[in-house]
Amino acid sequence: MSPGIIVLVSAVALGVVLSVLKSRFDGRFRGTRAVRAAGAAGEKEAVDDATAAAGRISAADLGTGLGERATMLQFSSAFCAPCRATRRTLVEVEAMVPGVKHIELDAESHLELVRRLDIMRTPTVLVLDATGAIVTRASGQPRKADVIAALGTAVDATSPAER
Repeated sequence: MSPGIIVLVSAVALGVVLSVLKSRFDGRFRGTRAVRAAGAAGEKEAVDDATAAAGRISAADLGTGLGERATMLQFSSAFCAPCRATRRTLVEVEAMVPGVKHIELDAESHLELVRRLDIMRTPTVLVLDATGAIVTRASGQPRKADVIAALGTAVDATSPAER
């Protein structure tokens, strides 16, 4: 075999592996560090007040109120095709689930919040509980079933006193 063939086969194999990894993780919700640590300890509340404050988003940060039970916060950009599809999905879920609010923010217009929340790409969807604590997040276009499951986690994460 010539070195050119070996390089070509290696490049194709690498491309296939990266494509499979991207499709596996793109748009999937994953928990935040604070939620994973609290879940591992068997608790439903934040690890500590400092960690909770760092992962909490207020109505002042968004310029509008939070949802009564949960909030789906979407970071988008102007020329992002998956952002439009994600918006449609989240609006449908908002109509289906009472007490849930969808808020879409332009990432370019909210750079301070984007940096604080470590948003690396659009669309990114954060699911917040009723208090504004980040329960889970997804980078890429999420499926409707995954959004509904993430909302269930957000509603369950709110303690009974806060409901």
